[in-house]
Amino acid sequence: MTKAPLKMVHLSSAHPDRDVRIFLKECCSLAQRFPNAEVHLVLAGVEARKEANVWIHSVPARSGNRLHRMWTTVNEVYAKALELQGDIYHLHDPELLRIALKLKRKGKTVLYDAHEDLPRQLLGKNYLPLKKWVSKAFEWYENYIVKRLDAIVTATPFIRERFEKIHPRVVDINNYPLRSEIAFDEEGDKERIHVAYIGGISRIRGISQLVQAMSLTETSLHLAGEIPADYLEELKAIPGWSQVVAHGHVSRKAAQEIKQSAFAGIVPFLPFPNHIHAQPNKIFEYMASGIPVIGSHFPLWKNLIQDHELGICIDPENPKALAEAIETLRKDPQRARAMGARGRHLVNSKFNWSAEEEKLVNLYQSLVNR
Repeated sequence: MTKAPLKMVHLSSAHPDRDVRIFLKECCSLAQRFPNAEVHLVLAGVEARKEANVWIHSVPARSGNRLHRMWTTVNEVYAKALELQGDIYHLHDPELLRIALKLKRKGKTVLYDAHEDLPRQLLGKNYLPLKKWVSKAFEWYENYIVKRLDAIVTATPFIRERFEKIHPRVVDINNYPLRSEIAFDEEGDKERIHVAYIGGISRIRGISQLVQAMSLTETSLHLAGEIPADYLEELKAIPGWSQVVAHGHVSRKAAQEIKQSAFAGIVPFLPFPNHIHAQPNKIFEYMASGIPVIGSHFPLWKNLIQDHELGICIDPENPKALAEAIETLRKDPQRARAMGARGRHLVNSKFNWSAEEEKLVNLYQSLVNR
């Protein structure tokens, strides 16, 4: 009798189709490196198909209020997970923790992928009542569940260090760029005429201060990302909005084109607990595109950006300081190009997905061998 292939099943109730970390990096890497295994991915509200040798399954799209979406969709994901009869289950959302021990009780190998330090992230949600209590309660709950699982994957070393206190098998798989993202237009005489911000747009990411800073500069800001309707009206009232080109949500190709004509990429996250120890993927994507980074002056970021002369770190709550950094690089294109070249070299040699893929493969191999 032919032995059934090993099934690796990734689960997400909240992430979009073709998510960079989940699909393009983790699932595609596992499908390529374990050709005799099956890699499956369960998502909500997507097209069911096989892509890049990954079987993609869909449960109904999330609908109704937030609690209903979370409860119903998680139940749907769990039902699909059981239907697939996988061997290894890799959970990508905190709301899936409530099915983690159910899978364990069925004899499955279960991993939890902590994309964010959620207890610290909750402290930054000003709309949340009793946020300190909620943060502590969730941290206790998260720790209680994950220390009973087979392994923990984290997106940063900081999150890894937190979980190492409660679990013996924790691996940080950093969100470094794919090698395919490193290529960029190397025409030295190409005009670079604006600054860019590409990613999630919200108040805690310092976008209000960034727009305000633009009124003190002689350039424009290309802003790529979906802006909530109420926040858009607030941004339009800020001096400096006339110097903003709002693209909305863009494809990865369009984002690359924006970066190729920018002289700097900006990451002005405000000093909330979850930001201070974060490693935003956009920092490395700007580096991969050969442009300097203007980022918040958090110690971790300064160690990377300033110590390697890849850009300028500023107080993100000070629009004047942000404007001065933009103008410094605008007026000195030679310095900006040198910073960008150093960043691209570092991504090409060190901060890329290849090394992270090896850590992921080694973790899975250890679980398979066990």
